[in-house]
Amino acid sequence: MVPELPPLPALTRAEGQFIDAYLAVVDQVGRINPARSTHTYGALRAAQALVSGAVALKDALTVMHQRGESDVHVQTLARALRVLDGERRSLRVTLPPSVTPNDP
Repeated sequence: MVPELPPLPALTRAEGQFIDAYLAVVDQVGRINPARSTHTYGALRAAQALVSGAVALKDALTVMHQRGESDVHVQTLARALRVLDGERRSLRVTLPPSVTPNDP
């Protein structure tokens, strides 16, 4: 049986869009990561999608700013990222562990 995930914290619509767009960008950067991707075509498609993801991220932040949401509520948004598997998803952006003793 799969454990039940904790509920998402209460977010404004713009904060939800910010989190969604951020994770979409993280996913695309993870697919582009030269230390993890294995095919140029997949990395190319991810790079193309990154452009629209960056625009969505900018748009969400613009809406937040225009609505007077000047503060980023770090603890709340971090909790939302954890619920949405952000820790695992962001690992693809990093370098994988070294596999050989001579690997710098």
